[in-house]
Amino acid sequence: MATTMKAAILHGREDIRIERVPIPEALPGELIVRVGAALTCGTDLKVFRRGYHARMIVPPALFGHELAGTVVEAGEGVSGFAAGDRVVALNSAPCGQCFFCGRGQENLCDDLLFNNGAYAEFIRIPARIVAKNTLHVPDHVPLEHAALTEPLACAVHGFEDSRPRAGDTVAVIGGGPLGLMILHVAALAGCEAIAIVKHDGQVEAARQLGAAHVVQTTSIRKAIRETRALTPKNRGVDIAIEAVGVPDAWQEAVELVRKGGTVNFFGGCAVGTQVTLDTNRIHYSDITLRATFHHTPALCRKALDLIAGGRFQAQAFITGHAHLYELNRVFEKLMNRSSEIKTAIVP
Repeated sequence: MATTMKAAILHGREDIRIERVPIPEALPGELIVRVGAALTCGTDLKVFRRGYHARMIVPPALFGHELAGTVVEAGEGVSGFAAGDRVVALNSAPCGQCFFCGRGQENLCDDLLFNNGAYAEFIRIPARIVAKNTLHVPDHVPLEHAALTEPLACAVHGFEDSRPRAGDTVAVIGGGPLGLMILHVAALAGCEAIAIVKHDGQVEAARQLGAAHVVQTTSIRKAIRETRALTPKNRGVDIAIEAVGVPDAWQEAVELVRKGGTVNFFGGCAVGTQVTLDTNRIHYSDITLRATFHHTPALCRKALDLIAGGRFQAQAFITGHAHLYELNRVFEKLMNRSSEIKTAIVP
């Protein structure tokens, strides 16, 4: 039996190498999973560009975090999982003991445990993630669809955190994978979804995923004007969700909402970024500002249920397939604003 596997190792900025490393062994409480599909992600693209992630990965390190696969080994003490089980293992798990976990804010856990290594033939799942955030995949759900559970959980969190009501008009700024997921979730929830995008491929995707209207422009002023024009008396949308992570888009979101509306700063900007907002408008228009980060175990279960239920168009988000050795090429395409939403890496 083989003792080594192929895995992507991040060595630094735009430096991924496919190397042979030892196949991990399961310690007590852990699982070893044969990766069926690992998906590309905007966070992974940022890490590829920067060469590190302060909270999740310090090179040289195994890379990738959206995956689903099949259990090949269960460590001592594991109950509920056995060899042959199809599973989706999330990229993190909260401690369950800290102040934030006690308040139901597990996404803010003081000891949030992250796991990387999805771009490989096998991955070790730490005991805490096995216990709290590893889920059985129904037989009818393809593994590459199940691998969408983690980003979808983040999207559901961002949408629900905005306190929507059925029939609300929701504008989503950004046509990347998470922007499109939030848009789709909003449409499925009975909201009138408006997509604000830049590129041609994003227009078609947004329409397929339920956008009632698509505003395509590179001009912020034009985006604000055209989006407000889609609402009665130009009053603005009920909810604006920023899913890009740049200061201009944060400012744009505030200008899109009506009096009494809600803005969700979902897209994370770089450390140290400062944003100037119109405090007069925020105060006298009674605008609620929110920001949403990551996911919780409950949201992960809700996301997998949404995928398994069939209404969520999982297949629309998997727009490419590649082998592990093609990973560098895949990220280079994504850096050049490829029309791909997510590529399934199949080890």
